[in-house]
Amino acid sequence: MSDRFRDLLRQVGSGTHTSEALTRSQAAEAMKLMLLEEATPAQIGAFLIAHRIRRPTGEELAGMLDAYEEIGPQLQSVTSAPFVLGCPYDGRSRTAPMAPLTALILVTAGVRVILHGGQRMPTKEGIPLIEIWQGLGLDWSKLSLTQVQKVFAELGLGFVYLPQHFLAAEKLVTYRREIGKRPPLATMELIWKPYLGPATVVCGYVHPPTETMFREAFRWRGETEFITVKGLEGSCDLPRDRTCIIGLRQPSQHTQALKNPTKIPAQLDDICFERLLLHPRDYGFEGREVPLSSTPILIEQIQTVLTGQSSEFMKAALWNGGFYLWRSGVCQNLESGLSMAESLLTQGKVQAKLRELQHYFLHGDLK
Repeated sequence: MSDRFRDLLRQVGSGTHTSEALTRSQAAEAMKLMLLEEATPAQIGAFLIAHRIRRPTGEELAGMLDAYEEIGPQLQSVTSAPFVLGCPYDGRSRTAPMAPLTALILVTAGVRVILHGGQRMPTKEGIPLIEIWQGLGLDWSKLSLTQVQKVFAELGLGFVYLPQHFLAAEKLVTYRREIGKRPPLATMELIWKPYLGPATVVCGYVHPPTETMFREAFRWRGETEFITVKGLEGSCDLPRDRTCIIGLRQPSQHTQALKNPTKIPAQLDDICFERLLLHPRDYGFEGREVPLSSTPILIEQIQTVLTGQSSEFMKAALWNGGFYLWRSGVCQNLESGLSMAESLLTQGKVQAKLRELQHYFLHGDLK
């Protein structure tokens, strides 16, 4: 038993009127004690459910990210800053995931992309990203972190897989299954950046208070570039059946002037934060969301899009791909992003990029 962890548990789990939020350093310490298994199973389970009940603060999420940064895997910095697409680890169960196809579109256009996740996970137990990649011929689960780094450096795409690259975090999945509720870990994962260097973090959410926590956590950690998306099932996939609610945070001259900021002042963060409302109907992309039926059918749908065939899935792919091409700076506006996404898909360039990746996985020098 960890006496220190018991003190931290007592602080967050002592009830509605007497519990207290952890400081950033305390949250980092608690996260490290769980990852290193110095806290007992009983203590970890109690902490996760107590923290779930009282809800995390942005400062606590920042501390948890500090621990992940210290103990967890990080892809090394390359020449251009990547996009990190944060999607819920417990996957999707109702709508077809677009993130892998969005990533392929971006990588084809020269934008580096990192995704991360695990295997099927509670509470939803939906389709995880790793299964989609495997269906497309890219089995990241068999690569070491060094090999992932090589793929990322040479071809622009990387995937950090918990069971292979961050076993300490994977071991905590058991507790998530047993308590039957998403712990604050599930919120923190959406804004995790397993990359050593500047990057644009894209994070999906469902409930507006979650976005506020994201912004607070980024402020504490001095993160100056991120995009928040009220996306499909909490992912960073843009919806087509409703208005897209997006938050954009780009560095201003004020934040760029700060030397190693540990906390960006709230007033500067508010100045740099922009709320963007996109109406799909204004661009001819309004429609019903593509339902998710099974992994094999999903892979078939992705393959038809890669061959340039028109479908509702193609519209969803263009809507997402066009938006992120715009926000990555490849295109000057959304209209040109949508046009470029269509060209890349209908001309077979995205399919060619996938084949290049498949060939690299099979025949590249990944030793």
